[in-house]
Amino acid sequence: MEKIIEKAGILIEALPYIKNFYGKTFVIKYGGAAQTDEALKASFAQDVVLLNYIGINTVIVHGGGPKISETMRKMGKVPNFIHGHRVTDGETIDIVEMVLSGLINKEIITLINRHGGKAVGLTGKDGGLVSAVKKVIKKVSPETGLDEIIDLGHVGEISRVNPEVIINLKQNGFIPVIAPVGVSDDGQTLNINADDMAASLASAIKAEKLILLTDVPGILDREGKIISTIKRDEVEKHIQDGTISGGMIPKIRACVEAVKNQVKKIHIVDGRISHCLLLEIFTQQGIGTEIVN
Repeated sequence: MEKIIEKAGILIEALPYIKNFYGKTFVIKYGGAAQTDEALKASFAQDVVLLNYIGINTVIVHGGGPKISETMRKMGKVPNFIHGHRVTDGETIDIVEMVLSGLINKEIITLINRHGGKAVGLTGKDGGLVSAVKKVIKKVSPETGLDEIIDLGHVGEISRVNPEVIINLKQNGFIPVIAPVGVSDDGQTLNINADDMAASLASAIKAEKLILLTDVPGILDREGKIISTIKRDEVEKHIQDGTISGGMIPKIRACVEAVKNQVKKIHIVDGRISHCLLLEIFTQQGIGTEIVN
C-alpha cells in the first residue's frame, strides 16, 4: 500500500506543472546517447507521447552527425571538419539529406508512433519552414596573418523561419519531427546545425521551453556540481571564466538568442538518464541546468 500511495504522491507533485503547461509548446533537440541507446530511445518516445496526451505540444528537432560520418565512410568518403563544422561538398550533402531526412527521421517517427503518438516527419525544406544562407567562417592564414574565408560547401545558417506548417500540425494533434536541413533562396540544400535549428524554431513559435538533450549532466561549476539555474546575462561571464567551454559554447549562445526572442526557459538535460524529460519538467528540483531571462 505504501508504494501505491508513493505513486499517487508523484502524480500530485506533477499536477501544478501539468496545469501550468497545458496547451503550451516545448521544442526538444533530440541527440546524443538518447538517440542511439535502445532503452533510452524507448523512454524518450514514451515521454514525448505522455506530454502530448496531457496537452503539451512537442516539436522534435534531431541531429545525426555520427550516423552521417559512419555512412560517409561506408561510401568511401572521409569526414572532414573545420572549427566543428562538417565540410559538405555536393556528394556529401546528398548523404547528409539521405541520412537525416530518410533514415534517422523515419526511425524517430516510427518510434514515437509505435508508443502511441502521431508523429510526422519534416525537414526545413517542407512548407517553406526554413530559409537559409551559406555559412561563412574565417580563419587566420599562417602565411599572411590575415583572415581568409573558408568555404564549407553546403553548410547553412538560418535566415528566415515560416512556422505555419508546424502550427497547423500541432493544432491537429501531430508531433512534428524535423531534420536540420534547409534551402537557400536559389534552391541549394544546406546542412544546418541542429541546436541552431531548434533554437530558431523555438523562437519563431514562441515556445514555452527549449530542451536540449545532451551527453553531459548540465552546466557544471568548478567543483563539478550542476548549476541548476543561469540567468541570460550571466552566460558570457561563465564563458570567459571557462565554466562553459568547448562545444557547449555555441549551444549556449543559441539558447541565449532563443531566450532573447521570448522563449521562456531553456533546459540543458542529460539524455543518458531514462525519462529525463519527465524528471526535468515535472519535478521541483529537476535534473539539469535551466537558462532564464
